[in-house]
Amino acid sequence: MAERAALEELVRLQGERVRALKQQKASAEQIEEEVAKLLKLKAQLGPDEGKQKFVLKTPKGTRDYSPRQMAVREKVFDVIVSCFKRHGAEVIDTPVFELKETLTGKYGEDSKLIYDLKDQGGELLSLRYDLTVPFARYLAMNKLTNIKRYHIAKVYRRDNPAMTRGRYREFYQCDFDIAGQFDPMIPDAECLKIMCEILSSLQIGDFLVKVNDRRILDGMFAICGVPDSKFRTICSSVDKLDKVSWEEVKNEMVGEKGLAPEVADRIGDYVQQHGGVSLVEQLLQDPELSQNKQALEGLGDLKLLFEYLTLFGIADKISFDLSLARGLDYYTGVIYEAVLLQTPVRAGEEPLGVGSVAAGGRYDGLVGMFDPKGRKVPCVGLSIGVERIFSIVEQRLEALEEKVRTTETQVLVASAQKKLLEERLKLVSELWDAGIKAELLYRKNPKLLNQLQYCEEAGIPLVAIIGEQELKDGVIKLRSVASREEVDVRREDLVEEIKRRTSQPLCMC
Repeated sequence: MAERAALEELVRLQGERVRALKQQKASAEQIEEEVAKLLKLKAQLGPDEGKQKFVLKTPKGTRDYSPRQMAVREKVFDVIVSCFKRHGAEVIDTPVFELKETLTGKYGEDSKLIYDLKDQGGELLSLRYDLTVPFARYLAMNKLTNIKRYHIAKVYRRDNPAMTRGRYREFYQCDFDIAGQFDPMIPDAECLKIMCEILSSLQIGDFLVKVNDRRILDGMFAICGVPDSKFRTICSSVDKLDKVSWEEVKNEMVGEKGLAPEVADRIGDYVQQHGGVSLVEQLLQDPELSQNKQALEGLGDLKLLFEYLTLFGIADKISFDLSLARGLDYYTGVIYEAVLLQTPVRAGEEPLGVGSVAAGGRYDGLVGMFDPKGRKVPCVGLSIGVERIFSIVEQRLEALEEKVRTTETQVLVASAQKKLLEERLKLVSELWDAGIKAELLYRKNPKLLNQLQYCEEAGIPLVAIIGEQELKDGVIKLRSVASREEVDVRREDLVEEIKRRTSQPLCMC
């Protein structure tokens, strides 16, 4: 340590000598000679193991969002929220962390992905994994038995993310849920209708919504010979069929989870089937499945669901898929998942495999887990996978080099001559007070060309130009940035004229 300290002092002194020579404008040869000595000393010193270089980056599985990305994000959120509101939903919020006990045992094999926090004064806490379990806790805690709500917030998963596919450790979920005792399948059908409305409005490509029922799966497992204790773990294996082949799933069931090969083969005969209401009818006639009470209830509800989906005009978007399992433990009835059939490929775009873009289902027992008396509140809901949707929209905009407005400014207050800062400040204040979105450049005497250039770059549609002659005449010159057309508008009429010209919704992309 003493040797290192001595070397560090020599490096410091030699560094000062080099700087002094440079200030004195010594000869290049002399400076070169002293720099060589400095480098030799630094080489002797070697790297300092105790001082690691700090890398400035976001944590793994997270990202920053630029103004351009946020503009796209807000547009997507607007589409989603307007749909939720159109269907009569209220909005709630819950803490970003919950008691660890609240989240434990609700997510099956995915429980290992929960972020646990260090003990912060007597309470064991975890970051929320989704918005559904906190919602169920909220219902039980407030003794609510009936609500239609939406919730948009960040959730956290200790996953190994594939960020290029829209998967992160911190990400937004957009949830819509209906809680309450209602007649079968009416709320469930509305959830599927909402899912289809949102995905169609976002124009991200053709999609298909797979539906199944947990009772059908459990009935199928029972008749195939799966032990009760293995239902949930086998369910998690089946849920991987959209990502890997049946052979791989079978190997996992048999090799890792100890299922008999003949039982796995019987499951395979069922889970590789998919279709529409005709498959429901076919399974209702299945000699074994139709004898299972749970499966029969699930098939009966699916038949009714397809009737309502036909009335809603979305039956062609729905596929009854026996491989859909949804790994979360809390589902009790109908489950569904929307997948893109293909990402739209335009000039310069690479196909982007983003998988599921929305999912949900019925969870009638979750609220009862939190209620001291075990009172159940039936619930059904959906979650929109916005991060994956953002990935698609961003890629498309980049490929098309499409301009995205990052502000909503309607008008820039500009001046044509010098010494008009006070007049610009007065006018911009008048516009703000009237509810107009306005800006001005933070310069006393900006050049008119620079002000117009700023409007071009920021996509501001109008410029309100003040000049000495305009002040004498009591008018403001209003210029359209796109057409470059200018008109004189009386100052008292300016607000209405700006509102009239910018009344159309501003396109964000």
